[in-house]
Amino acid sequence: MGKDVIIACDFASREATLNFLDQFTGRKPFIKIGMELYYAEGPQIVRELKARGHKIFLDLKLHDIPNTVKKSMAVLSRLDVDMTNLHAGGTKAMMEAALEGLTRPDGTRPILIAVTQLTSTSPEALKRDLLIDAPMEEVVMHYAQNAKEAGLDGVVCSPLEAEAVHTRCGRDFVTVTPGVRFADGDKGDQVRVMTPAQAKTIGSDYIVVGRPITAAADPVAAYERCIAEFVD
Repeated sequence: MGKDVIIACDFASREATLNFLDQFTGRKPFIKIGMELYYAEGPQIVRELKARGHKIFLDLKLHDIPNTVKKSMAVLSRLDVDMTNLHAGGTKAMMEAALEGLTRPDGTRPILIAVTQLTSTSPEALKRDLLIDAPMEEVVMHYAQNAKEAGLDGVVCSPLEAEAVHTRCGRDFVTVTPGVRFADGDKGDQVRVMTPAQAKTIGSDYIVVGRPITAAADPVAAYERCIAEFVD
């Protein structure tokens, strides 16, 4: 599987998103549409950006009863996104239902990945707020194994955990890793972070990069730096 950089287009409007993407005249970056943009503009923004030639990771992190997730995934499947996700904490039954709903009548479907633990969650918060006493890595590995057994393609995890996920679940099990920052950049609200070059070394398949690109003085240069460090 080829590595790629996914830009997190965490904007509040269509206008802001298009103004940002119009700066990329030489490439059509793989982009992530998250809750903020999707809730602001609805499914039409997905259709428009697909029509412009972008691959799309629709990051809505579904988590509900299995039947609701199954029906919701069937709707999302019709948007022709390239990747989408849900929370692994919703149980294997929910993940299996999601996979069933996402699969089209012809057998095709987007890549489906599960969120293990958010990169903003610290080991302390895991225990204090979620009442999970197991170590962070053990929790992530257990969730990743559940996702694999449910038939999913991979997981969202911290780059710090990508290598261990591949060891547990196989090299073909996809790791999508946010929490990536340049060595000379601000960590923001991320706790478990790594640079693009480090993420490449430990085997991340995709890195998701937001503010280091979207808030950069020169977003195209920042994107190209990510490509150089992670892909090339």
